[in-house]
Amino acid sequence: MSLPKKIPIVRKELILPFVIITSLFALWGIANDLTNPMVSAFKKVMPELSNMQASLVQFAFYFGYFFMALPAALFIRKYSYKSGIILGLSLYAIGAFLFYPAAANQEFNYFLISLWIITCGLAFLETTSNPLILMLGDKETATQRLNLAQAFNPIGSLTGMIIAQVFIIGALRSDDYTVEAYNALTSQELATIRENDLSIISIPYIALGVLVLAIMVIIIFTKIPKTATEDKMGLSESFKKLFANRNYKHGVIAQAFYVGAQIMCWTYIFQYVDHLNAALGLELTATYYNVTAMVLFLTGRWIGTALMKTINPSKILMLFGIGGVVCSAGAILLSGMAGLFSLVGISIFMSIMFPTIYGIALKDMGDEAKIGSAGLVMAIVGGALMPVLQGGILDMGGSGFADVQILGFIPEVKFSFILPLICLAVVAHYGFATYKTSNKTTHEY
Repeated sequence: MSLPKKIPIVRKELILPFVIITSLFALWGIANDLTNPMVSAFKKVMPELSNMQASLVQFAFYFGYFFMALPAALFIRKYSYKSGIILGLSLYAIGAFLFYPAAANQEFNYFLISLWIITCGLAFLETTSNPLILMLGDKETATQRLNLAQAFNPIGSLTGMIIAQVFIIGALRSDDYTVEAYNALTSQELATIRENDLSIISIPYIALGVLVLAIMVIIIFTKIPKTATEDKMGLSESFKKLFANRNYKHGVIAQAFYVGAQIMCWTYIFQYVDHLNAALGLELTATYYNVTAMVLFLTGRWIGTALMKTINPSKILMLFGIGGVVCSAGAILLSGMAGLFSLVGISIFMSIMFPTIYGIALKDMGDEAKIGSAGLVMAIVGGALMPVLQGGILDMGGSGFADVQILGFIPEVKFSFILPLICLAVVAHYGFATYKTSNKTTHEY
């Protein structure tokens, strides 16, 4: 009796296009985590901004996904995956280059527009790349293959974090002063510092635009295979099938809550650390803990991808969701460094969520996967809305991080992580519900 043949995650003839498309996952990781610390950076350079106003950086950045995901899906449906990738890279580069006039005019709203255009490009890349990776091989290994590709996203994220710390946050002159000393500067001195710091913020984005153009040239001369689903199903029929798919609809909701949790945890770790420094007289560097969180995120994704060889992805999603809830509770309730370690630990549990929700929600879809992919990318709007809500909690008692004590002992900066806790509970429930459904299907004869 012959043993069953092992199904490869990626077949040999598809390895080259798989590697090239996977490189894009790292590319948008750079943009995501170069931008996360900008909430804190703009607040320091422009102290007149409230926490909620500074969080508009994330709103502008992630709202682009919601705005452009469906047009991107319709575009690649009419033309091709490769055309969608090229257009996405073009928008990415244009948005990055617009940081130059934004810095020259010293206008916060111009920076927001630049970030929005970058994300319109990322919406094309994600709407295209995720379903393409799912289709570059056997459907039995689709979710595992997407987790493998997404494992390279944190590498880009780590790069973005390091660039942000070394070339932006570490170089800002406005960060060299205490609040009192900064307010005591003359208007001319303040203007000089602002001009210098906004220029510092813009340079890495301009350099990133050059890198994006170089990668676009490589993509232009690379042959991207057509997939078996590029036969056209009627658009109305695609929407009808999607709206009738409960697993998909709940997946979009879970994705929105997951992305919201991720962006909040990685954005407001800077404020969390600033609070600890002020409260305990420490001199912690937030970026180091953010990088540690990303290393854990990367480690968790590799571990999760390996576990999916033998464990149902929905079950892993449920267990990781529960772990994230526990760590979120620790970030709220535990004092001192224990709370910070809990906040950092959330990342290992968030690691497999995006690609796993994506793979579960699009499971067994045909041509409607292109439109379905748009819905899951539009769900990234959770990263635009949730940080603004968290910023609102931080502003409850004023511009500080401990102006109000919730329940008499929890500063608002710590209490604000109740939002990621709720979001991760929603993800855990989606994992539980889909695991229960898949178990039922498996045992029906």
